[in-house]
Amino acid sequence: MTFPDFNYHRKNNKVRIIGIDPGLGRVGYGIIEIKNEKKILLDCGVIETNKTKEECDRLYEIFIDLNTLIDQWKPDIAAVEKFFFYRSSTTISVVQARGVIMMVFAAKSIKVSEYAPSQVKLTIAGSGKASKKEVVEAVMYNLNLTHAPKPDDSADALAIALTKLNEEGFN
Repeated sequence: MTFPDFNYHRKNNKVRIIGIDPGLGRVGYGIIEIKNEKKILLDCGVIETNKTKEECDRLYEIFIDLNTLIDQWKPDIAAVEKFFFYRSSTTISVVQARGVIMMVFAAKSIKVSEYAPSQVKLTIAGSGKASKKEVVEAVMYNLNLTHAPKPDDSADALAIALTKLNEEGFN
């Protein structure tokens, strides 16, 4: 499968990116548009799954809701947090949710860049060990926001999207 590259969209002076912070209970998302070199926050929030449902049904909720978001906002590119392995009872569930997310992007022919949490912190806040507060403040500064994006999962997703934009030369 071939994907349009970033420069194709950049030539049109408009690029739309979706950042994703994966999880089973909550998937953070943030959608940013670059128009004439200016970053504009279009939307952010979470896809929240019903904790009383079976895991397969929760994964399907993520599938449906992410497809709906993509159809609504039509992002050109995506950035997703790489899974950071740690021993937890939720590890497998998060990996499965991330798999669903990656599958949705592939089905929609949207190229995905992946970033480790420490890479996002380093790019956005200047330190790979930055605190959650420092990352949120950096997101607010980069997007010229007066209030912190809520919930935290959406702020994380915006930081992931901003990491991709920074990588492409949009500082």
